[in-house]
Amino acid sequence: MNAGKIEYKGYVGQVTFDAEAGLFHGEVVNTRDVITFQGRSVDKLRRAFRESVDEYLEWCAERLAAATRGPAAS
Repeated sequence: MNAGKIEYKGYVGQVTFDAEAGLFHGEVVNTRDVITFQGRSVDKLRRAFRESVDEYLEWCAERLAAATRGPAAS
């Protein structure tokens, strides 16, 4: 397996290539949460990485918005 790194919006993805499966696998390494991505080509891998980071940021924004609203009214 070969390894490499990619970066997007300050997030770093560690990438490996599985020659048997013909698939790139990656994981964001500079966050406490688990963010993974994969693709069969470099372009698909990069797209999946960007989409995963963007989805993570949206999830964080929604979570923060819910937390700042306080408990639900009964």
